[in-house]
Formats: sequence, structure tokens, C-alpha cells
Amino acid sequence: MTRHVLLGVAVTATAVTAAILPPIPQPSTYHLFADRRSLLGISNGLDVLSNVPFAVVGLAGLAVTWFRRRNDTAPFSDPWERWPYTVLFAGVLLTSVGSAYYHLAPDNARLVWDRLPMSLGFMGLLTALLAERVSLTVSRRLFAPLLALGAFSVVYWYWSELQNAGDLRLYFLVQFGSLLLVVLMIVLYPARYSGTGYLVAGLAAYAAAKGFELADREIFTLGQMVSGHTLKHLAAAGGAACLVGMLRARARPVGAPGFRSGCAT
Repeated sequence: MTRHVLLGVAVTATAVTAAILPPIPQPSTYHLFADRRSLLGISNGLDVLSNVPFAVVGLAGLAVTWFRRRNDTAPFSDPWERWPYTVLFAGVLLTSVGSAYYHLAPDNARLVWDRLPMSLGFMGLLTALLAERVSLTVSRRLFAPLLALGAFSVVYWYWSELQNAGDLRLYFLVQFGSLLLVVLMIVLYPARYSGTGYLVAGLAAYAAAKGFELADREIFTLGQMVSGHTLKHLAAAGGAACLVGMLRARARPVGAPGFRSGCAT
């Protein structure tokens, strides 16, 4: 009960904080990335091509979510649990397309197609962890509303930009609020499956990705070989790859080294 109360307080506090903050505009320099070099005839080449790993990881994630070899165990105890991961990895896959499209000619209209699959991916991860650590029933009930919230956060941001009153509060709530709740669930609730280490590594990789993003220009000026934003893409794809590894670890063949039929500590 105490765990539920703490999680509920965190949800409420996060939502209230986002509501009472003043509107958060997108910086006017947001689209001015450090590395604008063309590569193989592609504008902003490295920022575009560094999205390819998202496609690879997204496809791998969908494969491990839906397909398994004859002697492998299923990575889910309830078939419905596939759906949040399906949304998560579909979001990763579509991010490769949306982000590449955006970086070819960065502007707000193209940024919608970068942020939309990302927001769905965040909501997929959140509902997956809700199902695994808190309540499968609650997760199923919140699945569609949370996906709608994720999509709406991007639509609202873009609408606010068209009104010359840009506001990122809801999008930030979806991205960072969902990750905060994921961390709290890892801390407060016991794991029903093995592989928590993969999940923690994935979150750490995403934190590193945000650091690379903030240091985009500083990293590029070190040797003008690669920018922080390019590294951000690679680190974020690595974080998603950790989740693929987590599901693969659950689906080891029965009798394989490290296989457990129950929950791991």
C-alpha cells in the first residue's frame, strides 16, 4: 500500500508541477545543430545517418516481442504484455524515419514526425513497467489513454508554436515524467521478470544521450569529427537495444545457462 501511495503522490506532484509552471517555449536556436556537413550527398549527413541504428533496434525489438524459436520460453507471462513493447519498439523504428526526415531540413513542422513516435515509445515503456511491476489490470486500462496523451502532447506543442506561444510543458511531462515513474517503479516494486540490469543500463544510456544533446556544439568543436547530437542518436539507440537484450534474456531456451523459470532478484 505504501508503494502505491508514493507512486500516486509522484504522479500527482509531477502533473501539478507541469500545470503550474509558466509555458516553456522552444529555444529559437533549437534547429541550429552543430554539424551541418553533407555526407554522401545527404544534408546534415551524420545527424541523418545516425538514425539507422533506431531502425535496426526497432526491428529487433519487434522480432523478440512477437517471434521465438521452438525451445525458447516466452518473454511474457500474459500475451497482452506484448502490446506495450510493440508500441515501444514500433516507436523506436518510426523514430529512425521521423528523425532522419527532420534532420534533412530541421524545422517545427518536420520535428512533429520526430517527436510523435518518441512520445509513443515513452508511453509504451511506461505501460510495460506498469504491467510488470504494479498491475496488469491498471496497465491495460491506462494503455490507450496514455498513448493518446503522448500523441496529444506533440500536437499541442505544435499548435502552440503556430499560435506564437510555444509550450513544451506537456511534452516534457510525457518524456521526463514517464521516465521518472519508470525509475520509481524500479525502486519501489519487485521485478516479476529477470533482466532489471538491462533496464537500468538502458535508462543510463538515455541519460547519457540527453547529455550529448546538451553538449552538441561543445563536442563538435573538440575535433569537428562528430557532434553531440549524432552521439545522442547512437546512445539513445543503445538504450533501446538494452531493452531488446532484456527481452532476449527472458526468452532463453529452457536449461540454458542463467535460465530461471521464476522471477530474478
